Amino acid sequence: MHPPARPARKPAPPRARALRAAVAAGFALGVASLALLVVRLARAPSVPLTLGAGSITAALPRRLRFEWRLVRDRHWQIASAPAESRDATDQIEGNRGVCPTGMVEVSGLMKLDPAPKAQGDLRTIDEMQRTTCKHWISRDYPERCAEFDRERWLLVSRDLDTKPMHFCIDRYEYPNQKGVYPFILVSFYEAAELCAEEGKRLCDEAEWTFACEGEEASPYPYGYVRDPEACVVDQPWRPYIETALRPRSGPAAMAEMDRLWQGRPSGAQPRCRSAFGVYDMTGNIDEWTRSVREGERPSILKGGYWGPVRTRCRPSTRSHDENHMFYQQGFRCCADHDAARAAPSDRPVAGDPAVAPLPRELR
Repeated sequence: MHPPARPARKPAPPRARALRAAVAAGFALGVASLALLVVRLARAPSVPLTLGAGSITAALPRRLRFEWRLVRDRHWQIASAPAESRDATDQIEGNRGVCPTGMVEVSGLMKLDPAPKAQGDLRTIDEMQRTTCKHWISRDYPERCAEFDRERWLLVSRDLDTKPMHFCIDRYEYPNQKGVYPFILVSFYEAAELCAEEGKRLCDEAEWTFACEGEEASPYPYGYVRDPEACVVDQPWRPYIETALRPRSGPAAMAEMDRLWQGRPSGAQPRCRSAFGVYDMTGNIDEWTRSVREGERPSILKGGYWGPVRTRCRPSTRSHDENHMFYQQGFRCCADHDAARAAPSDRPVAGDPAVAPLPRELR
C-alpha cells in the first residue's frame, strides 16, 4: 500500500514572508558591518596610553589628528620635535640680554591704570582703549575690535602714570621651545610648580601685560589693527563634552583634546610677536599669571585662546580658582632680570604619578 499523500503546505502569509526577509537582510547587514569595523580597527593606529599611577595600559583604536603625550599623568601635549635649540633661537632673536637661556629681557615704562577720582571709579586702561575703537567686529561680550585709533589712544593715555619694569620672560609658552606644542590642562598651582623647577616663577599679570603691549600699551602685541592671520585667533568655537574630560588623564580626555584643539606649535606664527620679541601672547592658548591686585584670588588668565574672544593684551579672566584647568589653558614663566642661570634641559619632563584635583566645573 502506498502511504497516504501529505497535504500540500500552505504558503506563508505575506507578513511572515516579509518578516523573514527583513531578519535575513538584517543579519547580512550586521555581518557586513562587523567585517567593516574589523577592517577599520585594523587600519586605525593603536594609541598607547598610560592611565594613572597604576600604570594600566590601554589602547585607543581611533584615528586621531595628532599624536598626544600625557605628561606626569596630568597634562596633555601634542608630540613634536623642536625647530631649533634654545641657544640657536637666542642667537637669532638677539633679545636674551641678561636673562637665562630661552628668555627675553623686558625693560621700560609701563602705563598704569588711572587712580580712582571718586569712590566706585573703576576706570581702567582696557576701558579707555575701548573708547578709541574705530571699527567693531562685535560689541557683545567678549567684544572684538577690528581697529583702534593709535593717534587718539596716544593722546588719551599721554598723562597716565608709568612704572619702571625690568624682568625676564619665556619667549614661548611652556615648555618654551620653538616648534614645540604647549602644555594644556594645567592648573595655576601646577604652572607655578613647573616654573619653580626651572628656577623661575609664574609671571605676574603686570609683567605679562607689559611684555605684550610695550610702552605704548598697544591693544595687540603687533599694534592696533586686529590681524586674524598674525596670531591664532577667531577660530570657530566648538562645544566641549564635559564628561569626556573626566578623568583628565583618561583616553576619552585625549580624544576630546584632539577634537577641540585648534592651536599651533610655539613660534609657528612669526608675526604674533610683541615689540619686545615675545611670541604667541594673544591667541593659541590662555596663560596663567599671578594677580597684582590686593585682596583677590591670585589665579588670573591672560591672552585669550584660539577662539573668537578678545585676545588683547590688557583684558584678563579673573573668574577661575587655582585648581581650575581646561583644554585651552597653559602658561609661561618669568624670572628676575639678574637671575641668569644655565639653560633648562630640553629632555622630556619625567613622569609623576601625582594627580591634581579637578576644577569645580568638571566634578
